[in-house]
Amino acid sequence: MAMKKYNLDKNSKLTDEQFLELKEAALRPLSFDEDCPELTDEELARFKRIAEINKEERRKQSVTLRLSPHALKKAKSLGKGYTSVLSRILESALDDNELLKKSL
Repeated sequence: MAMKKYNLDKNSKLTDEQFLELKEAALRPLSFDEDCPELTDEELARFKRIAEINKEERRKQSVTLRLSPHALKKAKSLGKGYTSVLSRILESALDDNELLKKSL
């Protein structure tokens, strides 16, 4: 079977032809081969555990931080989500050894 590629605009509606292809594809049975074997329940459970571990590692922690009035005013001027921007700035600064040495 030939593979078809489409560049779809997520805001546009499917054409009748695309809708028909989608319905036909949904009716076709899945075919597994050695390149794409069906996963066992054990393998699926392992993926779930890995996903949960990764989620825990990415979970942000709440902290209290004292900022100068000037720094807070500048941060708030960034608009909604300024705390996320501050978090990314802080991470970048902590990963930059040269900047870290200058600040200590």
